[in-house]
Amino acid sequence: MPSLQAIIFDFDGLIVDTESTGYQTWREIFEAHGLDLAIETYAAVIGTDFGAHYDPRVDLETRTGRQFDWAELEAQRTLREKELRKSLSILPGVVDRLTEAASLGLPCAIASSSPRWWVEGWLNDLNLIHHFHHLTTVDDTGKVKPDPSLFLLAAQRLNVRTSEAIIFEDSLNGLIAAQAAGIQCIVAPGPMTQHLHFPGALKRVTSLAEISLKDLNPLPVA
Repeated sequence: MPSLQAIIFDFDGLIVDTESTGYQTWREIFEAHGLDLAIETYAAVIGTDFGAHYDPRVDLETRTGRQFDWAELEAQRTLREKELRKSLSILPGVVDRLTEAASLGLPCAIASSSPRWWVEGWLNDLNLIHHFHHLTTVDDTGKVKPDPSLFLLAAQRLNVRTSEAIIFEDSLNGLIAAQAAGIQCIVAPGPMTQHLHFPGALKRVTSLAEISLKDLNPLPVA
């Protein structure tokens, strides 16, 4: 069995629940036009970006039969999101796992579909950035999950084989990317993804507080 050599963390929804605040702002926009935006619908973009799976802008225009000034609406939505995010904090178990990884000599990295400025800004604000050996973001690959390139590049930068790493994720798109990269994945779904099934995950947990890195070494054969 391969030994665990490195940990790769997702960011949004795993370290901080920025996914729920984004959804809330979009739900409020839909409600202002007498419409509902179901979590099950919006969850298609968790871990990736607006595009092939779902785009709330297209959905709203289709359902209302109207066109909107998206520059203005996005500015208003961003301000609302900033307000909501003031109450966010690090999710349970994150600091414990990072501290445990350091004690075991296991390097950690971030692999996120978000841009670097976003991830780096949050990690600095949360005083977590020193825990990570590097950040891999959409700026590095030009591709987002479920494409595996973010995870493959993160493993390469950590100088480990894909069989020697473990990924912590909260989204189905992240799990699919991990599987495509050949890296085993533990899923800790949040409010936006807890209704989903995660077939093929090494383990599903309520939070990262439920696991120990010592129990993952050696890694089971996929």
